[in-house]
Amino acid sequence: MQRFQIQQHLIILGGGSAAFSAAIEANRLGVKVTMINEGLPIGGTCVNVGCVPSKNLIRAAETVYKANHNPFDGVKSSAKVNDFHTLIESKEKLVQNLREEKYINIIKDMQNFELVKGHAVLVDTKSVQVGTRVIRGTHFLICSGASSLIPDIEGLDEVDYLTNKEAFELKELPESLIILGGSYIALEIAQMFSRLGSKVTMLQRSNRILSMQMNDITQELHRYLKDEGINIITGNAVQSVLQNKKYVDVVSMVDGSEKVFSAQKLIVATGRRANTQGLNLEAVGVKLENNQGIKVDEYLQTSQPNIYAAGDVLGKNMFVYTAAHEAKLAVNNMFADTKKRVDFSVLPWVIFTDPQVAGVGMDEEQANKAGLHVESAILPLRYVPRALAAQDTRGFIKLVCNVEDDTLVGARILASEGSELLMEVAVIIKFGIKVEELKEMLHPYLTLSEGIKLAAITFDKNVKELSCCAT
Repeated sequence: MQRFQIQQHLIILGGGSAAFSAAIEANRLGVKVTMINEGLPIGGTCVNVGCVPSKNLIRAAETVYKANHNPFDGVKSSAKVNDFHTLIESKEKLVQNLREEKYINIIKDMQNFELVKGHAVLVDTKSVQVGTRVIRGTHFLICSGASSLIPDIEGLDEVDYLTNKEAFELKELPESLIILGGSYIALEIAQMFSRLGSKVTMLQRSNRILSMQMNDITQELHRYLKDEGINIITGNAVQSVLQNKKYVDVVSMVDGSEKVFSAQKLIVATGRRANTQGLNLEAVGVKLENNQGIKVDEYLQTSQPNIYAAGDVLGKNMFVYTAAHEAKLAVNNMFADTKKRVDFSVLPWVIFTDPQVAGVGMDEEQANKAGLHVESAILPLRYVPRALAAQDTRGFIKLVCNVEDDTLVGARILASEGSELLMEVAVIIKFGIKVEELKEMLHPYLTLSEGIKLAAITFDKNVKELSCCAT
């Protein structure tokens, strides 16, 4: 039977994936846990208003689009959204089931665990107040997540705008949408609603979408989205927003001229900010970064020795899997004998547009800034037999190699289901497998993963000169 270290009491601020990862690890170590949650239901952003609902609706939209853009001669297909309300209800059932199975059921019988609902305010480094109740603990983990960053735009607070949260809860499909933003959340939402039948305009502040990525990715993705009918306007300086009867008007300066864009609904997807407000962090000596994320060391420890932080509240690497990983590490570092450093040098990530944008490690610009001598190999999907057979050759695979030791330092992939290629590259980078060794590995013919091998071969061979299955 598990013996609990009652003298150790972990108080967790948050109720999302990081919080649950921490609770499970603390329970395994025999530590008493109190979890304090407010705002979103148990499960946090990912299961309620982020990953799960978005990917479900993205796949539904993809089903509609591909049925109406079938590339195969002799096959006739079509689809339409005939009941948007039912589609949303189906999404909500999925969310409810996952919330129950993966969150509520996990803690309902957990020993020495208490869930407290309400707003937590740190009193000092040993206690927290929730309403009129003061709870004392030996250790704290702050994983209060992040929320939509709302820009300071004249009139915006007087308009019934949507964020990703409200967008996934709409009961009727808007005939038209304006989306402020041009990063991953904005892009996923834009393509999803466009494919479901809304007329979509994106207003991006910088001169290109996905401004943190290199031009080769952004230009090609921009072209694909534009071909689908999404109106992408870059270089915007939004001046004001106004509700105009049935429509929302957005006034923006574009190329030195004032333009007015109108749509039935407005979605704000201009980034995320760490939820550090109202916790009394600075008063108890917990330091923040310039972006208001909590400042931690390589062990996830804050400026107060018994207070740790994990997940989106750090203001970087805002992924559900990194949040869970950080939280588990943080609990280990609080209570285990051996401390572990957080290491995201090989961090795979995905943007679920179609084609997907997937990456791991460094691109050429990042590698050059790091002082590495690198070469890149870019393989268009039209040279991957699987893509040819599927008649979907959009995109490319790019591998970045350190020429001094023949190891990969990064990859960028633009491809349908490109995310499924990431982990092979991540393992290759993590364990220092040589490019020459990768070329000799057997990849099944007519798989998309064969493209990784073909891309590696193109470091010193012309792929046009290779036959099928050739090395």
